[in-house]
Amino acid sequence: MHPPNFRESIFYERIADYKVKCSLCERRCEILPNNLGFCKTRVNIGGKIYTLVYGALSAVESRPIEIKPFFHYWPGSTALTFSTWSCNFDCPWCQNWNLSKIVPNLDRINYYPPDYIIELALRKGDEGLCSSFQEPTLLTDWNIDLFKIGRAQGLYACYVSNGYMTLEALKALHESGMDGLKIDIKGNSEVYEKFCGGIDSEKVWRNVRKARKMGFHVELVNLVVTGVNDDADCLESIIERSLKEAGPETPLHFTRYYPAYKFDNPVTKIETLERAYEMAKRAGVLYPYVGNVPGHKYENTYCPNCQETLIKRHGFKILRYRITENKRCPKCGFHINVRGSYVKKSFFS
Repeated sequence: MHPPNFRESIFYERIADYKVKCSLCERRCEILPNNLGFCKTRVNIGGKIYTLVYGALSAVESRPIEIKPFFHYWPGSTALTFSTWSCNFDCPWCQNWNLSKIVPNLDRINYYPPDYIIELALRKGDEGLCSSFQEPTLLTDWNIDLFKIGRAQGLYACYVSNGYMTLEALKALHESGMDGLKIDIKGNSEVYEKFCGGIDSEKVWRNVRKARKMGFHVELVNLVVTGVNDDADCLESIIERSLKEAGPETPLHFTRYYPAYKFDNPVTKIETLERAYEMAKRAGVLYPYVGNVPGHKYENTYCPNCQETLIKRHGFKILRYRITENKRCPKCGFHINVRGSYVKKSFFS
């Protein structure tokens, strides 16, 4: 008998005898019997693909939604945040390599039923659920079951992702009740091809566009890595695609990189992040941000119309919140793109 974390996946198709193709992410691995896919979390057994990580969690923690970062999605709330192991990308600067670069060990996996996670979130007073830390796409079979139960209990559901899931997976997540998606944009097409393991960046941008059309709240984050994607041409290409595929009202974060995993290039200069912010603002992005620089003025939310400070932050903490209940600037009445209405009264001033 298989352990509970070992479940037949809903994302695959048989292509020849016992050879199968995974349809969870856009790698679409063709997997021979008794072999694993690229992410090492899917295995072909007897012509069927099984996930090895159904409910197999590597971390579970209540965290502020701003730390994802989501700045316009349920501001001021907390989400029970969880992850499994491994990844479908191969970024050498991975900031969560201790989870994303680890292959699941079936002898040491702890299984968490969806009901337990829902009960834990409600007991901790969390307003939502967030699959994060490593690539949540690999946990999708379990997340679909979890999010359906969570929605029935009034919990929001979101992903912090590299955005390389298939449209089949994205649609299934939407149908399960997930409505928040933060996508990490690695750079231009050359960056994806050279540093992320031969990834087709067009599939990521397609998912940005499709998620917006489905009704997801989308935020984009570019980790600005020194010597990789910090030049003006690369930043400009990210800004242009963000405006084209996601629209001007979609938040675009430029966050500071720190050396990690196999990469020791110097930490991102703050001046580079500021330049990216100012480029985005001039191009028409309504809500650009600078991240991983606590206390910086560009981590605040300003009214795009009158420049009034609407949300003052310090890192992931909200210090002041001034958007009205009908999601408008209190000074000029401009409509602000915010999803959700959970804001502690202590934020108002």
